[in-house]
Amino acid sequence: MEETESVRRMWQSLGLPGIVDVHTHFMPKPVMDKVWQYFDSAGPLVGRPWPIAYRTDEQRRVDILRAFGVRAFTSLVYPHKAHMAAWLNEWASEFAAATPDCLHTATFYPEPGVEAYVRRAVDDGARVFKAHIQVGRYDPTDQLLDAAWGVVENAAIPVVIHCGSGPAPGEHTGPEPVAALLKRHPRLRLIVAHLGMPEYTEFLDLADRYDQVWLDTTMAFTPFIEETMPFPRAEYTRLRDHGDRILFGSDFPNIPYRLIDAMRVLARLPGIDDEWLRNVLYHNGARLFGLPSG
Repeated sequence: MEETESVRRMWQSLGLPGIVDVHTHFMPKPVMDKVWQYFDSAGPLVGRPWPIAYRTDEQRRVDILRAFGVRAFTSLVYPHKAHMAAWLNEWASEFAAATPDCLHTATFYPEPGVEAYVRRAVDDGARVFKAHIQVGRYDPTDQLLDAAWGVVENAAIPVVIHCGSGPAPGEHTGPEPVAALLKRHPRLRLIVAHLGMPEYTEFLDLADRYDQVWLDTTMAFTPFIEETMPFPRAEYTRLRDHGDRILFGSDFPNIPYRLIDAMRVLARLPGIDDEWLRNVLYHNGARLFGLPSG
């Protein structure tokens, strides 16, 4: 209750109608259970103790976000192997239909048939895709994905893409594969998850070059991340300058601290004003996803 009041007080003090959180996870229960087991074991892609702050049942998690005043959120699903993405999309479609404040989310994997099920997701009303280069261990420029990227690009649907090398490097993480992808599909609306940590500078460079590259704040600037992947102080000015394409993300429920902590660190950033916060916490997401402006 105390955290709920703190979250609401923060966005209300800025004159906002609530929050748009572009980086939240809702998955089929067996998949979410396995994700939590991986975090509990501090697996290779985690590498450190990572207690789940909001480990509760699905409806309770939805209720928590609504109580916080999150007006729109995502159900970021992602496959780690072939023959998984299509049924994750079916689940996410049903979840969005039953949860109107969830932005209908879909995903994909480099495999035969990917263009068909991506096109089907678009036709069914998907509003955001998730690509997890680290967990999926695939090259985003894989030829199997080229037509699917084209479908997403032509539909102008944003893609939350975990492509940075944090918390641990993957086989295809880093800015180079994403730069190569954007050369092929320059109109892609990519939301670089976690500000691209730890390659913050390089992903800001891509945002300089492509006006449809966005970045989400997920986990960035928190003490948990600053210990190992600090945001470079020299880049705070660029962070402010890109304030129209930075989106709030929390990684709810899979975070080892409270959601209010992820909001408060943004308010303490050097050179940041209330207008920047209003854009990041709500207005940028509302503009990107066609939500009410107030």
